Amino acid sequence: MSLAPSVAVPRTTFNTLPLYIALFCLLWSFAFVAGKIGVTDCPPLILLAARFSLAGILILGISVLRREEWDLSWRDVAVFAALGVANNALYLGLGYTGLKTVSAGLGGLIVSANPVFIAMLAALFLGEALTWRKVTGLMLGMAGVAFIVWHRMSVGTDDWHGILFTLASLASIVAGTILFKVLAPKGSLWVGNGIQNIAGGLAVMPFAFTLSSVGDIVPSARLLGAFAFLVLGGSILAYLLWFHLLKVCGATAASAYHFLMPPLGMLFAFLVLGEHVEFRDLLGIVPVALGIYLVTRPAVTASANKRSAA
Repeated sequence: MSLAPSVAVPRTTFNTLPLYIALFCLLWSFAFVAGKIGVTDCPPLILLAARFSLAGILILGISVLRREEWDLSWRDVAVFAALGVANNALYLGLGYTGLKTVSAGLGGLIVSANPVFIAMLAALFLGEALTWRKVTGLMLGMAGVAFIVWHRMSVGTDDWHGILFTLASLASIVAGTILFKVLAPKGSLWVGNGIQNIAGGLAVMPFAFTLSSVGDIVPSARLLGAFAFLVLGGSILAYLLWFHLLKVCGATAASAYHFLMPPLGMLFAFLVLGEHVEFRDLLGIVPVALGIYLVTRPAVTASANKRSAA
């Protein structure tokens, strides 16, 4: 029996795609809050090594129990493993290290700048059209994020060392996104996500137990809740949705939804962590929303113009 129909993301239609996008944005933005909670009570690399390993074991274990047919070549396995190092080990390893001295809201803000870099690289390496409308939208989104980051920096609530780690995290997810589109691994995204998590866990583990100690873990209910969300909602479901959106929307359009992470991340950080949010932070949402609309709005073709004119 194949697992794909019951676990993998169903075929996208005009009705289901907005639901996938909304769910992805909610899961991805809340993961910054869960991560902030996690690194407060647990060394970040130990947290990630456990998160990736458990998520990978769960995904591949369910696949074995359901006797899913293995449809990945050795090349696909190698590609998914490389993506696991970029998208899991490096992106989150660097990002969680940054979260030790950076607020969850600012961490989400910095990483949300990835659509600009992805769009430029997608135009160079993937042949995705970079129209003036998309460029305008990307610049508006970047301006909104930059405005909020500038304001947060001006009040001096975040450490620049953590910001550097978060910027390196941003570079990792940009590289991982382009690699996914360029290398285009075949087969089940569900199994591929399991391989990515196992590879990410193996990559982080030596550093986790060399640079930190298990004795630094502070057991708590909030740590357990954050860890459960990061494994199930983050490493399993959010990443499955992310790679699905990359396939059906393209790198530029899919990554544009990361511009939604700043307002959502700040909202969750305010509600759950009590992080301070000012009205000037919220002003940056306006260009962000307009930028996403311009980047993701379907282009009007010449034939469509003729039909509407008729």
